[in-house]
Amino acid sequence: MSAEVKRLLEKAVAGERLTPAEGLTILESHDLVAIGQAADAVSRRLHPEPYRTFNIDRNINYTNVCSAVCDFCAFFRKPKSPEGYVLDKDTIYKKIEETVALGGDQILMQGGMNPDLPLEWYEDLLRSLKERFPQVNLHCFSPPEIYALHKLAKLPVKTVLERLKAAGLGSLPGGGGEILVDRVRKEMTRGKCLTDDWLNVCREWHLLGGKGSATMMFGHIETLAERIEHLDRLRQLQDETGGFTAYICWTFQPDNTDMSHIPPVGSFEYLKTQAVSRLYLDNFPNIQSSWVTQGEKIGGLALHFGANDMGSLMIEENVVAEAGTVHHLSLETIKRLIREAGYIPRQRNVYYEYIDDEPTADQVTQRVQLPVLR
Repeated sequence: MSAEVKRLLEKAVAGERLTPAEGLTILESHDLVAIGQAADAVSRRLHPEPYRTFNIDRNINYTNVCSAVCDFCAFFRKPKSPEGYVLDKDTIYKKIEETVALGGDQILMQGGMNPDLPLEWYEDLLRSLKERFPQVNLHCFSPPEIYALHKLAKLPVKTVLERLKAAGLGSLPGGGGEILVDRVRKEMTRGKCLTDDWLNVCREWHLLGGKGSATMMFGHIETLAERIEHLDRLRQLQDETGGFTAYICWTFQPDNTDMSHIPPVGSFEYLKTQAVSRLYLDNFPNIQSSWVTQGEKIGGLALHFGANDMGSLMIEENVVAEAGTVHHLSLETIKRLIREAGYIPRQRNVYYEYIDDEPTADQVTQRVQLPVLR
């Protein structure tokens, strides 16, 4: 490890903000253990509690019809495709009932940008779900979906969000971020919002008092500098609004896509990028592991590379699965991975508030104590 990288890691651990150039210097380094150790130290500083969290939700993809063409997506179908679908209310009700029965308190609902679904369709759906399941948080519709609705309805983004919030929208998922650099977005997608518009949807939602997450899908045509630019745009908006509760990154899954010729990056690059994200995003309170794309072993190891949350039980997942990557973890497996990392598992909601019973003093003292990465 170079003296410069060592200095920068010490700077981040001390709580000092990294510049884009400094973040890039660390990302270009290959000293995975040192970077992971620094990210783990930051995570422990931000979360000294003996807990690491998870939630129980279900990813309901209400439609696969999409007016955008994304080379990296194996899930979407073009409008009028015979393989296109829109789920009816009864099907969605049943999926939520199953989720609630398993202890879930949230629905993650995303789909394609379906030009046949007007704003009123979304309002009616949200009202119906909130009436039937008032206890369930509706974590719905990524920024590109909101932006497409604003264009379709010919209304300001703020107005669209106000109407959806009034109908029952609880929080905003950070999907469709990919890489927040227009060069990348223009090269691999057509008909989808660019960087400033993605960020502005989040901004308007935060200004309405809403909370949401942010994501990054990497390991395709972006440069390392563009990964840092993505992180910097997120950090700038978080400085402005404080509305992001968490950040999740994952590696591009190329199978069955128009970008299948791009070799997938592995766990080394995933762990390093997540760790650098933890070091760089000093104003993000939470980082989620991406076991959905990485699997059990790396998903658990991510808790030592800056993550403090295992994400969701993910009762249902379709988009990543269409790209050929299928990992399923049981609730007990998620809890075991947290315990093996030396922490006590706690169930949380979208606001990262604990919603389970507080562990006893004996459970806290008996937890496994693992050493810091060396």
